[in-house]
Amino acid sequence: MGNELTVNTQADDVAMAFVSARREARALDAYPGIKPQELQAAYTIQDRAIVLDGRQVIGWKVGRINPPLDGQLGANRLSGPIFADSIVDGADGSMPDMPVFEGGFAAGEAEILLHVAPGFSGAVPVDDAGTKALLDDIRLGIEIASSPYPGINTDGPLVTVSDFGNNAGLVQGPSLAGWRDIDLCAIPVRSEIDGAVVGAATAATMLDGPYGAVRFLLTNLMARGVDVSSGLWVSTGAITGVHEIGIGQSYKAVFEGCGDVQCRIVAATPR
Repeated sequence: MGNELTVNTQADDVAMAFVSARREARALDAYPGIKPQELQAAYTIQDRAIVLDGRQVIGWKVGRINPPLDGQLGANRLSGPIFADSIVDGADGSMPDMPVFEGGFAAGEAEILLHVAPGFSGAVPVDDAGTKALLDDIRLGIEIASSPYPGINTDGPLVTVSDFGNNAGLVQGPSLAGWRDIDLCAIPVRSEIDGAVVGAATAATMLDGPYGAVRFLLTNLMARGVDVSSGLWVSTGAITGVHEIGIGQSYKAVFEGCGDVQCRIVAATPR
C-alpha cells in the first residue's frame, strides 16, 4: 500500500507539473519528476493529467512505438488526448494559427482523421471492413505535436505518453469524398514547411494502417476505463514523419488527388 501511494503521488506531481506548464505556456527545463518505466505508469500520469486539466476530450492521437521498444513495452502504438478547444477548422483552405510551446518541442504531422460514430458498443472489429462500419466521417488533417518539455520526443514513448502523447492540437481539413470506396493506404501524401517538401509517403508504411490505429485506440481506451460510446476523432498517425517546426513557419499536408490542409505556427499564450 505504501509503495502504491508513493507511485500515485509521483504520478500526481508529474501530471500537475505538465498541466500547469501547458496552462502557463511555460517551457520545462527538465522532466518534472521521475520518468515512468512502463506503459501503465505513463498512462496513469496521462489519465490524472486529463482530470486535472478539466477540458473536454473529443479525440485521441495515435503514435507509433518503434522497435525494439515495441517488443519491450508490449505495444507498437501509443495514444494521447485531443481537447475540444484545440481542434481548429481548416477545411476551407484557410491557414489557421496553431500554438506551440516556445522553448519546448514542436512538430507538424500529416494525418488522416477518422471519426468513430456515436453508439459504439464495445466490440472492437478484427478487420478493416468492420472498422469502416463504425465510422461516419474521414478528414484530411494535421496534428500539431508540442510539449513544454523539449526532450519529449528523444526521451522515448513512455515520456511521450505521460504528457498527453505530445499533442497540442489538430487542424481538420476537408472531408475525404467517397472515403468508403478509397484505399486510404494508397493516397500519396507529402508534408511541406514554408513551401519546401520535408517528407513524402503513404499510410501503407503505418503498421496495419489508419483502420488498425482505430482498433488499437478503442482497445487502449476501454482497457483504461474510458467511455467511447459517444463518438470520437482518431488522428491515426504521422504518415510522412514527425517534422520539427518553429514559430512563424507554415506547415502544409498535401493528399494527392484528395485535397490539402495547412496552418501557421504561433507561440502559445497562457490560458
